[in-house]
Amino acid sequence: MPSSSSGTAIDSTVAVRTAERSERRGIPPFARYVGIRLALTVLLMFGVTLVTFTLTNLVPADPVQAALGEQAAADPEIVAKFRAENGLDQPLVAQYFTYLGNVLQGDLGVSTQTRAPVADELAAAFPATIELALSAILFSALIGIGLGLWAALKRRTLVDQIIRVVSLIGLSWPTFWLALVVYYVFFFQLGIFPGSGRLSPTAVAPPHVTGLYTVDSLLSGQFATFWDAIYHLVLPASVLALFTIGLLTRFARSAVLEVLDMDYVKAATAKGLPRRTVVFGYVLRAAMVPIITVLGLAFGSLLSGTVLVEKVYSWHGLGEYSFAAATKLDLPAIMGVGLIVGVVYIGLNFLVDVLYGVIDPRVRAA
Repeated sequence: MPSSSSGTAIDSTVAVRTAERSERRGIPPFARYVGIRLALTVLLMFGVTLVTFTLTNLVPADPVQAALGEQAAADPEIVAKFRAENGLDQPLVAQYFTYLGNVLQGDLGVSTQTRAPVADELAAAFPATIELALSAILFSALIGIGLGLWAALKRRTLVDQIIRVVSLIGLSWPTFWLALVVYYVFFFQLGIFPGSGRLSPTAVAPPHVTGLYTVDSLLSGQFATFWDAIYHLVLPASVLALFTIGLLTRFARSAVLEVLDMDYVKAATAKGLPRRTVVFGYVLRAAMVPIITVLGLAFGSLLSGTVLVEKVYSWHGLGEYSFAAATKLDLPAIMGVGLIVGVVYIGLNFLVDVLYGVIDPRVRAA
């Protein structure tokens, strides 16, 4: 059987030949790589609209009764008028193409509960969740990758064992339970951090630019508001980050250990290169390719999994909005949330693919 080094050599040769063919056609390899991923992303976007629409309409409940109430839903005239106004009297295929056409124009429909455009409500709720998820993923990446790297460099030592146990504990705690415990201890008992909201009642919200209070307050020079927003982010972001830290720590450790055993790393060490150069210039860069995949999936999970945390901390973001839409069977709102989450996942996958090509030239040449 051929050795792994021979397989790697063959793969590299194929990648170089593919890149040479692309250059002869006048298309740079990286541009061709990004173009293919972008085309696939557009196709997946259409797939998300189809899946979202289909699954929402398979819900075994009557949206008319949920929107009108039992008394109004008992009147056939009112029901017929409601179905005609919302296009529910048309075949499902016609409803989907109407929905798709509206989505392409930025129209996600009108909420059956609030009678407000779903796009406007999502635009108000989405920045809060993005701010929370970004804070959690940045904190997770710094701590998780750092601990994973440290554990790999200290493998089979007491430090490695402690980090592995701590990461396992982080993976084992249910997020909803941890949110309640952290809320009770640090807000109710100790009073160290605020327990709800994105800002204190006395704080003035910064002028709306991005919807992220931390960013908008810096742009407007409201530094007191910035620190108040950070203060309110600590508890919910830490709760969300704990699970991701445990996941990244274990995954980063495995990825770094795999790279440390490669021949070119041993050769770089044997040549007498400084330890820092070997670790950050060779090991960490190669290990970042699989780590980026986990980061992208973890961020998507944080974005779609903030329901209970937002509910506990009264965050008024996408998670709390989706919870209210689901309990009231607000189909346009449910489809809007599903579409946004799906688009974010696909966008993150596209970004991860592009970063692959930036970090590893062999990927973009394939």
